[in-house]
Amino acid sequence: MQPRNMSMSGAVDLSAVKAAAEAKEKAERARAQRAAQPGGQQAAGAAQLVIDVDEAGFEREVLQRSAEVPVVIDFWAEWCEPCKQLGPLLERLAQEYAGGFVLAKVDVDRNQMLFQQFGVQGIPAVFAVIAGQALPLFQGAAPEAQIRQVLDQLIQAAEQRFGIAGARVEPGQAQPGEQGPPEPPEDPVLAAAHAALDAGDLGGAVQAYRNVLDGDPQNAEARLGLAQAELLGRVQGVDAQRARKDAADRPDDAAAQLVVADLDLVGGHVEDAFGRLVDTVRRCAGEEREQARLRLLELFEVVGPEDPRVTAARGALARVLF
Repeated sequence: MQPRNMSMSGAVDLSAVKAAAEAKEKAERARAQRAAQPGGQQAAGAAQLVIDVDEAGFEREVLQRSAEVPVVIDFWAEWCEPCKQLGPLLERLAQEYAGGFVLAKVDVDRNQMLFQQFGVQGIPAVFAVIAGQALPLFQGAAPEAQIRQVLDQLIQAAEQRFGIAGARVEPGQAQPGEQGPPEPPEDPVLAAAHAALDAGDLGGAVQAYRNVLDGDPQNAEARLGLAQAELLGRVQGVDAQRARKDAADRPDDAAAQLVVADLDLVGGHVEDAFGRLVDTVRRCAGEEREQARLRLLELFEVVGPEDPRVTAARGALARVLF
């Protein structure tokens, strides 16, 4: 197996999968009832890093989840001897990577539509889904070192291209509904950053949030605060009427479009801001295209990864890029 370049080329069209999932709502409800029983799927695995997926639950458990974390799909069958070697290895790596990706296991005997939709030629076969876009990773059992290399590339591509960093968890993290340990006191540096932002001290807030991220790069609260502070700083003193005229007069000027996208977001016009930046990525090339892409990822941070408008914009960005 050769580690793949995470270019997202050859992405699988998942529209038929989505349509089939909607048509199987009854089967999905039955599956959810089975999973909720004692010892069922909902109780398995720390923070649900390994899940069993069928056609009915594919949209929710894979497509929607892929907007927040890379999803690795393991196509397997009970009669497949190589599957019995690869499956436990992937499950162990899912726990070790602690939220860097989610492993979705698909039994091909029970989910023929998914097997055919992905064009699987033989099993075991491993695919990934990022921001609703699927790509093949490898087929057959492979050495652990090579699998790690592929996973590392996948996680890096998801974060750099789409701003999807997953949700890191600690081993043995409490399941939903369980009583966990008391929350630690708030970081005083983070508290100071919040106070500066509330007081309108945008420069102080930016620096304080950066100080937090220097020590904890995955701190979601600090990343959100920094994105908000930087956004507000960029629109301070901007003549909105003139900025909008400049953007209308120069549709291929990336800098002009970025200013108006910021104004749209601050004004609550989220979809307009996202659409403008996706269109700018499509129109531009080189450094300007990269600036528009990065600004779009920054605005995703402000709105929040779970917002359906972010999910839709991630898909639009993927279609423009690949």
